Amino acid sequence: MATDYDAPRKTDEESEDSIEELKTRRNDKNSGKVDEDEVEAAESFELPGADLSHEELTVRVLPRQADEFTCYSCFLVKHRSQIATTRNGHVYCVDCAD
Repeated sequence: MATDYDAPRKTDEESEDSIEELKTRRNDKNSGKVDEDEVEAAESFELPGADLSHEELTVRVLPRQADEFTCYSCFLVKHRSQIATTRNGHVYCVDCAD
């Protein structure tokens, strides 16, 4: 059987709301609000400047190696092969040299 995908789809279970019901919902100020526990939502966010003194690092941090440099623009440590230019004694990577 061929199906017309452009035709509107309605089932018998769907009922159209009357204009009075729609007006009532529009005037109801709480109809669009979502119930959410504020305490639960706040626990999932980390605030900038929060006290992280009790946290431990999970990665090993190495100092800059002899074959690496720090870009003067983005301050990322990159391999020497990423050097694009040197201006006024400052080294810039290929991403920041544009």
